[in-house]
Amino acid sequence: AVVVLVVALVAATVLYENEDTQPLQSDAMARQAALASDHSPTLGDPGAKVHIVEFLDPACGTCALFFPMVKQWMAEAPPDKLRLSVRLVAFHTGSDYAVRILEASRKQDKFWQTLEALLASQNQWVLNHIVQQDRVLPAIAGLGLNMDQLVADMNTLEVMQRIEQDKKDAVFLKVSATPEYFVNGRPLPSFGQQQLLDLVREELQK
Repeated sequence: AVVVLVVALVAATVLYENEDTQPLQSDAMARQAALASDHSPTLGDPGAKVHIVEFLDPACGTCALFFPMVKQWMAEAPPDKLRLSVRLVAFHTGSDYAVRILEASRKQDKFWQTLEALLASQNQWVLNHIVQQDRVLPAIAGLGLNMDQLVADMNTLEVMQRIEQDKKDAVFLKVSATPEYFVNGRPLPSFGQQQLLDLVREELQK
């Protein structure tokens, strides 16, 4: 009877521990998938040890300030150390239009040029935090894009699916403002340039 009781207790403990850890493991796997960014534009070595995931709104003024800084870090770091993936989310009114343009620009291999041009010219097409749609395309007119193709690609299923994936992952990761950063899966302890730099340095030192 004692043996039976001990076996029953052990079995119950194992079952409880399995049930208790499964939700945690499932949540961790879902979080890892949300941060994987396999479909996202990426700068740097795909095998880099430090992966920065940035959720960015092209109409966000703070994003326009932070992006050149992070790009400079990429240029200064050894080629195999840093990787940056950009996820696009539209928090500002009308920003979904600019997001679709950016996604469509990937068809012509001009995503990064288009992103930098839009961030640098925000004051031309964003007024009081609202996107002026008729001013967005003129802001990128000098990049050599085929504008007819760009407008056609903006509404393709592929573009809409990528946008929906970024939106879904942002909701799962509780991204409520931009720019939002994750460094090897770690969020910023508090928002700021120094906090981001410290987090990147910590991961590089590992």
